[in-house]
Amino acid sequence: MQPKFPSESVTTLTDLVLPGETNPLNNLFGGELLARMDRAASITARRHSRRICVTASVNHVAFNRAIPLGSVVTVESKVSRTFNTSMEIFIDVWIEDRESGIKNKANEAIYTFVAVDETGRPIPVPPIVPETELEKERFAAALRRKQLSLVLAGKMKPHEATELKALFTE
Repeated sequence: MQPKFPSESVTTLTDLVLPGETNPLNNLFGGELLARMDRAASITARRHSRRICVTASVNHVAFNRAIPLGSVVTVESKVSRTFNTSMEIFIDVWIEDRESGIKNKANEAIYTFVAVDETGRPIPVPPIVPETELEKERFAAALRRKQLSLVLAGKMKPHEATELKALFTE
């Protein structure tokens, strides 16, 4: 299978925060943001694998900054690493300043998607080749996250998690 670059899977969704999407503090509902991130990540996974993809897990979400009513929100996602049938998707959320137009990072998330065939069975996905320093950092960290997840689920023995173990022995 031909390797791909993260830049080939980039998805950018930009939208406005409307009154029906806000909580009593007039900030975007967290669930609404999760849905926007899931949509962007789904498109990213499909672009990378060119297959039907399903959300396997939401590995990490950081609601670092409230997103007020009327904000222009941009959700950017791209594949950070692939495994056999799964893809880790890293998502950055930006808020655009109304007056200056400057974008500030508000939130981030990491989702895992699995490519499936027409019957819903997992199928292999192309490997990823990171290019930028940030892509290389996220690529390396993805393996540690996967190993931690497998250890916590009892699917990998802690001593087998070599990348994870290296964090504590260096």
